[in-house]
Amino acid sequence: MMWDWTGGMGWWMLFGSVMMVAFWGGVIALVVWIVKRPSGADDRSRSDSHSTSPFDIAKERYARGEISKQEYDQIRRDLS
Repeated sequence: MMWDWTGGMGWWMLFGSVMMVAFWGGVIALVVWIVKRPSGADDRSRSDSHSTSPFDIAKERYARGEISKQEYDQIRRDLS
């Protein structure tokens, strides 16, 4: 008499293996997405940098005290 050593589980074991790989792949992808996703402040600064004029940047730098009044006036004259 021939015995079926797999107990008829061949296809279910294959399905289980595929599901395990998909599950752990999803968990790893989720962790990578959480680690790499930018914060809201970074998104805002990136989008503003493309639409901000050089004059606006000079104004902001002057307001923060990064440049002096003379430097600000010189930049303003150069940009006009």
